[in-house]
Amino acid sequence: MQTRFTLAQLADPDIKAANDILRACVHCGFCTATCPTYSLLGDELDGPRGRIYLIKEMLEAGGAPPVPAVTHVDRCLSCLSCMTTCPSGVNYMHLVDIARKRVEETHRRPIIERLLRRALAEILPYRGRFRMTLRLASWMRALAPLAPGALRPLLALAPRRIPRAAARDTGVFAAQGETKRRVALLAGCVQPTLAPEINAATIRLLTRLGCEVVVPEAAGCCGALTHHLGREADALACVRANVAAWRTEIDAGGLDAIVVNASGCGTMLKDYGYLLRDDPGWADIAARVAEIVRDVTELVDEIGMPEPQDGVGGVVAYQSACSLRHGQKVVDLPKRLLLAAGFEVREPAEAHLCCGSAGTYNILQPDLAARLGDRKARNLEALKPAVIASGNIGCMTQLGGVSEVPVVHTVELLDWATGGGRPVGMETADG
Repeated sequence: MQTRFTLAQLADPDIKAANDILRACVHCGFCTATCPTYSLLGDELDGPRGRIYLIKEMLEAGGAPPVPAVTHVDRCLSCLSCMTTCPSGVNYMHLVDIARKRVEETHRRPIIERLLRRALAEILPYRGRFRMTLRLASWMRALAPLAPGALRPLLALAPRRIPRAAARDTGVFAAQGETKRRVALLAGCVQPTLAPEINAATIRLLTRLGCEVVVPEAAGCCGALTHHLGREADALACVRANVAAWRTEIDAGGLDAIVVNASGCGTMLKDYGYLLRDDPGWADIAARVAEIVRDVTELVDEIGMPEPQDGVGGVVAYQSACSLRHGQKVVDLPKRLLLAAGFEVREPAEAHLCCGSAGTYNILQPDLAARLGDRKARNLEALKPAVIASGNIGCMTQLGGVSEVPVVHTVELLDWATGGGRPVGMETADG
């Protein structure tokens, strides 16, 4: 693709990066075939190729983007299915993030939109604020039809019951038997409130496999939530805080891996080196951190799964989270681990299509998200599974709201198969 940036524009690192990405695009359109929003809307501008043209024009022109361009960029899920399909290696992930940052800096949204986006940025990344807001939202669920339109999706997603917080979810958890690895686990921000059992199962599984697990209290939100809202300063503050926490652990005793059990966070963490590439004080350590990030299934595979215990099994419908499948290119590994753990694993039709969660997408674009969520749930339910497994809390929340089949994390099933208890979600569904 030909670009027309001035030398002054190319002095901006974001514009320079965008220019390189844009020039790799050959207009082939393969990306439209696997784009969820294009499949729903059939509009060229709601597919990756159309958005690439809009972003090119927006960045070349400078200043505030036209409202239609903002609308089409906002509708992008960042599922990254287009990057899996693209034969030219176009880094659409970095390009759309540059566009979101530019929109946030130059475009003035309607007041309700501004307030909602600001509230999401100032609540979701902070555990205490999120728990308090969730408690209020769960009380107000019955009033959702009377609430302002912008708040209805948030109230609809609020659980009827907020799980009790884990008694202990930070600190050092000793390996069982010989210590084979020393790893740090990202506790996260939203996940410990919505599903504390995921981190608990992860710690049990990893310590059982011989890992000393360190969960630093200073490591919080990965930064993805604010990053995809275009709030770059907020996102990079999270990135630096996490890198600093892990640098302390690296200096103290070394780390063999930084383990992530929310694949959206994992995709973000693996990009830390890129995000801080131009910061001389942080670039080297951020790159070192990114190199040792592993999805929990990657680490379990490296160590090796033990023989499963008796009495565990059943049909599992595996929902391949976009951030794991397209963002991290971890596709078959979770299915292989579940098979090794004694489960019958089935994958649905349109496995590559997003469920519609996508961070805050199901709050900001509720109609499109609902259509995608229903479509994904129906495809999964058609497999007649006993349980749906996913590797991302956002997908679990999205599907849990529309599916009659219990939805649990992949790591909960692996923990159960190797000596842990039956997943909480399956017990709740039975009861």
